[in-house]
Amino acid sequence: MTAARIIDGKAFAAHVRAGVAAEVARLKQHHGLTPGLTVVLVGEDPASQVYVRAKGRQTVEAGMLSGEIMLPATTSQDALLAEVARLNADPSVHGILVQLPLPAQIDEQAVISAIDPAKDVDGFHPVNVGRLALGLEALIPCTPQGCLLLLREVLGTFAGKKALVLGRSNIVGKPMAQLLLRESCTVTIAHSRTRDLPAECRQADILVAAVGRPELVRGDWIKPGAVVIDVGVNRVPAADGKSRLVGDVCFAEALAVAGAITPVPGGVGPMTIALLLRNTLTAACRAHGIAPESLAAPATAAANPASARITLQTPDTLPSKDEKL
Repeated sequence: MTAARIIDGKAFAAHVRAGVAAEVARLKQHHGLTPGLTVVLVGEDPASQVYVRAKGRQTVEAGMLSGEIMLPATTSQDALLAEVARLNADPSVHGILVQLPLPAQIDEQAVISAIDPAKDVDGFHPVNVGRLALGLEALIPCTPQGCLLLLREVLGTFAGKKALVLGRSNIVGKPMAQLLLRESCTVTIAHSRTRDLPAECRQADILVAAVGRPELVRGDWIKPGAVVIDVGVNRVPAADGKSRLVGDVCFAEALAVAGAITPVPGGVGPMTIALLLRNTLTAACRAHGIAPESLAAPATAAANPASARITLQTPDTLPSKDEKL
């Protein structure tokens, strides 16, 4: 069997960001509207600081307004909630992202729930979670949304395929399963209590690994020809005494078995910020009654991944009674 196709998430994300930038330019030209994204960081975690800077840079490059609010690690929950309330009320801010994790004195769910669902570009608010499950218009979590676009790039349509999501987090695992279900996949969620995990993985045509355990998934766990999306980002010791990044899948082993696989780094990671920008654009359009689809370039919207979007089923297009089984 030939080596798996390596899915270039970095290149695909660049296409998505280019598409967002073009649509932002049209939004400014035709509607006089500039989308705004504000990121709130509490504390001085170095990894979070790097990530926030990357988000800010790419937001500006897309032609949007970028705001950053840096708060000390000693910030109280009430103070953070007051900041969120201020951003909720600011009409120039269309997207709010509170960088996780938060310090121990702050209840993360309370903060997420305080964000206006219409500005919740992470897609974590209970309202957006529920609307996603119901197939209603929602802001969709960025990482699962990026995974789905990569799968569409490889497979086109994947109705009827067996998909296994390894991990049950609210951030990736659960929304990923919902998105795959809406693509008419037969979906299994596996986790730490799953019996005979390798056997479950071997049945999957699509395997999405998001557990945060370095190289947990071995080559002999993978069905030959399966598409593997590796969401994990784990830092492990390297031979030179430094460190290196690996995913949740043993890449070298999987490469000889899978049909296609995302690398770490350079796979899913770049897609997350790209879809954050798209969510911000979508939120800005909805806030002003503008259909986001109207901004796509007509000649290229159908074929160019830069215009890629996730379209959820509406109540009028939900499965029939016979299909709800």
